[in-house]
Amino acid sequence: MTTGAPTSPYPARPRRSRTRTFLPLGVAAWLVLEIWLLTVVAGAASGFAVFLLLVAGFVLGSVVIKRAGRRAFQNLNEALQRGGAPSGSGSSGNGLMMLGGLLLMIPGLLSDAVGLLLLIPPVQKAVGRYAERTFDRRLRAAAPGTLGDAFQQARIHHPDGKVVQGEVVRDAHDGPRDTPQDRKPPLTR
Repeated sequence: MTTGAPTSPYPARPRRSRTRTFLPLGVAAWLVLEIWLLTVVAGAASGFAVFLLLVAGFVLGSVVIKRAGRRAFQNLNEALQRGGAPSGSGSSGNGLMMLGGLLLMIPGLLSDAVGLLLLIPPVQKAVGRYAERTFDRRLRAAAPGTLGDAFQQARIHHPDGKVVQGEVVRDAHDGPRDTPQDRKPPLTR
């Protein structure tokens, strides 16, 4: 059905969010800062000292991730044996501890410093509370709707050519058929 209004042959481009605009710039600035810090430390100490720092950070990060993963798996096992859900007290700490270990494994001194900060329990609690508040605030600000509505909207706005929207109408006198010869196999296409 058309309304008579002319339509553009080119679809309107959605507006880019600030995150999508500034995230690549932030990553590039972070990489430049990491490389600059490594060169400054290498100039002050030696290249071998920087190499040892990077290897030590990688080993420490892998140990931290392994320990946090074991603790999370142990909490899950205990919760399953009790028959309940895992307690929320240690789960965010394990996640932040794993993030700290990952940051320690990434080569760079700035990421190592942030990773070491995330291993401190008071910092973990503060970051966990901030993340929970932010998540709750964004969840409340989100548009209402169900997951099924989101899938329906995605199918309407981005059709792939294979889905024909419509509805099935059955007559009232069409009842369930009891005879096996009247049953037809389901369509696969």
